Amino acid sequence: MKNFLVIGAGRFGRFVCQKLQEAGHQTMLVDKDETRVEKSLAYVTNAVIGNSTDREFLQSLGIPDFDACVVAIGDDFLGSLETTSLLEELGAVKVIARAASSTQEKFLLRNGADEVVFPERQLGYWTAIRCSSDSITNFIELGDGYSIFEIKLPAAWTGKSIRDLDVRRKYGVNILGVRNGKMAMDINGDTILNEGQTILILGETRNIQKRFL
Repeated sequence: MKNFLVIGAGRFGRFVCQKLQEAGHQTMLVDKDETRVEKSLAYVTNAVIGNSTDREFLQSLGIPDFDACVVAIGDDFLGSLETTSLLEELGAVKVIARAASSTQEKFLLRNGADEVVFPERQLGYWTAIRCSSDSITNFIELGDGYSIFEIKLPAAWTGKSIRDLDVRRKYGVNILGVRNGKMAMDINGDTILNEGQTILILGETRNIQKRFL
């Protein structure tokens, strides 16, 4: 179990807290808006109302005690930038900050952020991929040109075993799992693929898009 500080109780911040809680971690949420904090109480271990650009307030939270600090402020970039800088000065182990543009990313990285995330850009990319083909049911970008896709089983693969298909040599992908209601990851070369299933495949994004989508 880890201990996280999330600053900013907007939709993105609340979602981060919710997922951290589901993973069994402890989370403290900070926002200067009391209403936002109250909406988030079900998703956090602790919540504090306060201004994250106030050095004394941040210092009182014990910043070095958190495994990571997430700056999820989306409506005040200057506030986000100042908060990020203060977290570094106060000894944060790791700072992950939200950005809306490449320019913001540069400023955040220069002023204390260890990592920068783009929620809107990532969601837009995910949506575009999902909309590009009726075969896609899920998608995870891994970076360096590789992705994991969950796709409908190609008709030509129905009734064949993974070994017989020899997908790694013929198509340059690996089959990681098969879903038939629930995802099954305990597959092997003898696993038979059946109509109506979806499969989890790993490979180069462009290659998968060209061959299967």
